[in-house]
Amino acid sequence: MTVPPPLVAGSGVRVVAPSRSLQIIGQRERDIARARLEALGLRVSLAAHVNRKDAFASTSVAHRVRDLKDAFEDPSVHLLHTAIGGFNSNQLLRQLPYRSIERNPKALCGYSDITALQHAILAKTGLVSFSGPHFSTFGMLKGFGYIGSRFHQALFEAGRWEVPPSGTWSDDSFYLDQEHRHFHRRTGPWVLHPGRARGRALGGNLCTLNLLQGTEYLPDLEGSILFVEDCDEDGTPEYFDRNLQSVLHLPSARGIQALLIGRFESKSRMTRELLHRIVESKPELSGIPVVADLDFGHTYPMFTFPVGGQARVDAGRGRAQLTLSLDGAD
Repeated sequence: MTVPPPLVAGSGVRVVAPSRSLQIIGQRERDIARARLEALGLRVSLAAHVNRKDAFASTSVAHRVRDLKDAFEDPSVHLLHTAIGGFNSNQLLRQLPYRSIERNPKALCGYSDITALQHAILAKTGLVSFSGPHFSTFGMLKGFGYIGSRFHQALFEAGRWEVPPSGTWSDDSFYLDQEHRHFHRRTGPWVLHPGRARGRALGGNLCTLNLLQGTEYLPDLEGSILFVEDCDEDGTPEYFDRNLQSVLHLPSARGIQALLIGRFESKSRMTRELLHRIVESKPELSGIPVVADLDFGHTYPMFTFPVGGQARVDAGRGRAQLTLSLDGAD
């Protein structure tokens, strides 16, 4: 396992688009995001093809791989920050510059479709990356405080950190209306199975993770704390149920130490009762902690967790303490 160096004032950020193009993000949001990163003392640059946009709101495999290779090999770059998610980052996996990544370990941060890249890089090089906000997420005008604090915790601060719960959440399309946002009072966590566990932090977007089944790009789940979430297209109770069952059928899933589930979007129709029924239908989850309605996934705010790092969970009645670290050191 390789841990990327922490960011410091003066570190370089390269905005890359391994999935959808930065071009689909409004100029106002891009300006806010750049200003936020620069306020942290970071120097922001754009990949050469980050604004290219084809019929799939993306660009060619060759362009996307070239931008990733250039960023890993550029000594002025310390963080590769994904523009946004999408649907097609798994197209890149056979052509990713794994040798360059091994020789130049750097932080990579994003979520959703970026789950495929993060686990392929971990499986092939051992490099820890970060499931957290995209560059476009930094363009959020209101309700960003928790996101920014948890990002800083993970990428700037060394050692071990606890993840506090947020007080409110939202799943509105902030990029369509920055001024009129609706925030809900937080009701979680939902402790579906209490208990304590420790293991390697893996996971992210569940349906994207499942694209790696049967390939060389999925790390062994033995000894893992598995984080899963799904967006509205796949987060309905029926789709989540079968996607979860699919990953639990993997032979190494017998070694999962705990299951942590991100908050569902309102339109998913998921309720605590339905999720409880789904979890109880899985004998594979018997005897391990299961906690849901946590602050990661396709709702806001979100915390940042290290894919390939270490996680500890201590869950009891109505409470769940989550502690993260990059290498397991106390």
